[in-house]
Amino acid sequence: MRRYGAVRSGRAQALLALCGALVLSACGAHYAQVPARLQLQPYGRVALVTFTTERTTDSLEAVATRHFAQALLESQSNVELLELGPADSTVRRLAAAGDNAALAQALGRDRDVAAVFLGHLKVSDVKPRGVLASTRDLGVGASVSGELTVSLVSARTGGTVWRSSATASQNVGRVSISDARPSIALRDPTDAYQQVVRELVAGVTRDLRPTWARQ
Repeated sequence: MRRYGAVRSGRAQALLALCGALVLSACGAHYAQVPARLQLQPYGRVALVTFTTERTTDSLEAVATRHFAQALLESQSNVELLELGPADSTVRRLAAAGDNAALAQALGRDRDVAAVFLGHLKVSDVKPRGVLASTRDLGVGASVSGELTVSLVSARTGGTVWRSSATASQNVGRVSISDARPSIALRDPTDAYQQVVRELVAGVTRDLRPTWARQ
């Protein structure tokens, strides 16, 4: 018994020594902040047009645009953001044509901005999915998905200077039977859509945020 206790004590000491070495190594590591890939400060004043979408019943495009604006302002400094919706006369006149270059150049003249953010949101309807292994094991569920693409267009030339896209999906519900035992999980589709939008915005704004790199 004494020998066994000595072995356990030795192992414990070795483990503590290893943990201490890892802690000291982590403390000794240096991290440097890497600037965001997209710097908006040189533009000074930019516009953000409410994102477009095929779905007009749930206003998800407005939600996505607000989240994008918030993420941009939290990540970037010394930039003025002009938020423009469909009611803006220039947007109303040119957005339907789908000519991003013409819209950006017109907003540059009419609203005195150096560049314009334009985006398009795609979201799916609730899609069922299922797996049937046997009469005792099956799974049926549903999910929603989305894709967001955002571009920054020069108001002077009409050229695209930056583009980013992201995809995301969320489960809405699940009904499963495993070994003849049922399991049910339900979720409000509205919550799922909202989470999809948040993930999409987080994805497309990654170039706007500074990061940290170990040196």
